[in-house]
Parts: sequence; C-alpha cells; structure tokens
Amino acid sequence: MKRLVAAAREDIEKGQLPAQLVANAALHDLENERVFGRSWVFLAHETEVPEPGDYVVRYLGGDNSVIVARGEDGVIRSMANSCRHRGTLLCRTEMGNTSHFRCPYHGWTYKNTGKLTGVPAQEEVYGAAMDKERWSLTQVPRLESYNGLIFGCLDESAPTLHEYLGDMTWYIDLFTKRSKAGLEVRGEPQRWVMDANWKLGADNFVGDAYHTLMTHRSMAELGLVPPDPKFAAEPAHISLTNGHGLGVLGIPPGYEMPPYMNYPEETIEGLAEAYGDQVHVDMLKRTIFIHGTIFPNLSFLNVLISKDHMSIPVPMLTLRMWRPLSHNSMEVWSWFLVEADAPEEFKQESYETYVRTFGVSGVFEQDDAETWRSITRGTQGRLAGNQSLNFEMGLGVLDRDANWPGPGMAMASGYAERNQREFWGTWLRCLSEDGEDGS
Repeated sequence: MKRLVAAAREDIEKGQLPAQLVANAALHDLENERVFGRSWVFLAHETEVPEPGDYVVRYLGGDNSVIVARGEDGVIRSMANSCRHRGTLLCRTEMGNTSHFRCPYHGWTYKNTGKLTGVPAQEEVYGAAMDKERWSLTQVPRLESYNGLIFGCLDESAPTLHEYLGDMTWYIDLFTKRSKAGLEVRGEPQRWVMDANWKLGADNFVGDAYHTLMTHRSMAELGLVPPDPKFAAEPAHISLTNGHGLGVLGIPPGYEMPPYMNYPEETIEGLAEAYGDQVHVDMLKRTIFIHGTIFPNLSFLNVLISKDHMSIPVPMLTLRMWRPLSHNSMEVWSWFLVEADAPEEFKQESYETYVRTFGVSGVFEQDDAETWRSITRGTQGRLAGNQSLNFEMGLGVLDRDANWPGPGMAMASGYAERNQREFWGTWLRCLSEDGEDGS
C-alpha cells in the first residue's frame, strides 16, 4: 500500500489515480491519523453557540467527538467529549445550554470550560488533596476561527488557521462578508448517513462543475437550471494551496439573470462597506454559483437557483462537512446560513430553496448521493480497483487566466480538474510515509 500511495503521488500530477485508493479499508485509520490529525477541521459556526452556556457536539474527523461550548466568560472552547474517569461519552445531547456537564456513569462533573469541579465521595475514596486540575477535560489543542467559522486542529505544530487557509480567505470573504452583521446559522444542521466515501463529496465540490450537465439533467428539464449544457462552465476554476479549491461561475451568455445573485436590496446597498473593497463587489455582481472545498472535508455552495419551476431564482448558502465513518460510509452534515440582517421574508424563501434543492431530501442532493454511492461500489474489487481513473480534464489544454482579479491559479473554464488533482495530491502527501502534511 505504501508503494501504491507513493506511485500515485506522481500519477495524479499526470491526471491519473488508482481506483482502489478511492474507498480503501486499509487507509481509513491512516486518514484519521495523518489527514484529520494534522489538518484544520471545521467544527461549528459562532452563531450556533451565541450565549454563555451554549454548546454543540461535533467531530474532528471520524472518531474524535468534541464539545464546542461558550463559557460564562464568553470564550468559545472545545474539549474531548470523554470523561477523564472511565472515558464515558460525557455529553449525550447534540446541543443545549448548561454551566456543567455531569458524567452519567459515576457522576464526575465538569464546568463548561472543561474544569473538573465535582467528584462524588471525593474525600472518602480519593482524599481531600486530589488534584482536580490534573483531571480536567482534554482540550482541543488548537482552536481558531475565521469570519465566524470555528476550526480545530489536533496538531500543535500545525501552522495557524489563517496560514492554513491561505488565499482561500479571500474567497471565504466573498460569501461571509456581504453584510456587516455577518452570517447566521438558521435551524439545526441536517445530518444523514450515506454508503459512500467522504472524499467523493469533497472532490465534487472542490471543482466538478462538469457533472451538472448529466447528473442534474432532469433539473434542467424541469427549468430549475438553464438547459445550456455549458451553463456552469465559466468563468473560473481556481486552485489554491493546501488542497483547497473552488469555482466561481457567472451568468451564461444569452441569459438574463439578476445581478448580485438576487440578494435583497438592503444587502446590495452595503456591499462596498461590508467587503471593504470594490473587487469583491464586482465579482459578486456577475456571479450566480460559488462552490468549493476547504481541505480536507468542509465544502460550501452559494448558488442562485429556483426552488421549483414556478418560483423566481433565490440565492442560498450551505456548508457541508463530510465526516468519515468507514472506508465506504460517511455522515453528511449540512448547514444553512443567511445574512443575519436580511429581511425575514428573504431568509424564509432562501431556506425553503435550500431544503428543496440541497437539503437531505432535495432534488439535487439525491442526484449527487446516488452517484457517490455508485462510485464507492464501482471502485471495489480486483478488476475495477486495478484500473486508473482519468483526472486529465484541462491538463495541458487550459491556460491560466491572467485577467482573473482574485488570487490563486485560475483557469477560464469551470470544466477542469486541476482542483481535483490538487485535492487528491494533498491527500496523498498526508498519507505518505514521510509524514508530509500538504502544508
């Protein structure tokens, strides 16, 4: 397997990937150690824990259950969801508000900062001098946020979050800073389990606009997207450092679409002040589709779309986390976000559009899910697993777009696979025996 991974690092640069690496049981534990153990992983949005005592339970990779809580001092912390006495899962509810967590096994009690405060019969069985500070909950060693997005990292030697995100911060600003009030999470994140490998969701969102013309063909026939097979092809497919990538797609030639993704007038009026520059304003004006992945498993989608064939297009924004459960299953987490100061009517319309298109039962979501399940099954076995998959799109054909106003390596077509090659290349570097982390 080590030889295969080493060889694949060279192959992916040429546009090829061994099929057996897509959903490989032998690599699942190694991924948890070297990919999720060294990367910055998304945990929550700050608006999910707005008040002191608020908490949510999240995951750093597949196995690390953590509590994200806002203390009475207003500081957000994250700690292992594991009692220091016997390792019992401490918090059994997914979210709530509390000043303390009490273990259901023996009753050890912790403040929402992680500090151990209560041990039943302490003096009789442990002694009055028991050092409770020593047995506080284990903190996530690195916790940082950017524009309200909270990330955790298990590697104390990792670069800062800002360094890790690199130029992706410029594009995160594009969909998180449209208003001075910022974004808010509306409702709870939707969650569902899918018998597909986690990397397929990340691969799809990082750069695959090409699948739209076939996978979502029925949506074009229903009038939810333009019938032009190249409607998602322009203007840019942007590769960034550390395996991050995205597509920023505009209005197809010959189509009339509202500018600024049809956001409310109240939002559009304050764009220049919210962004702090004109470049972001001009880019949003001609954009209808922003999709991307922050390596390893956080994706985003901001799209102008109709919720049905009778409704006008409405913009909606969703974050996606692909949590690995095994080599052939993942838990999908899906958040809906909207500008906190947007009119209530718009918030509701945008939310309904999200639910009907990219919610757990959304029409687009069902299309993608079936494809990823099919790939996971289709790359198993000796015959299919020994073949190479083609990642050559745009290789040696598409040149860099020198006129692109944003950072990164931009190609003047959304129909490319440079982002996918960079994503898989970073993943392979993480798995390599020398321990490179892709930074």
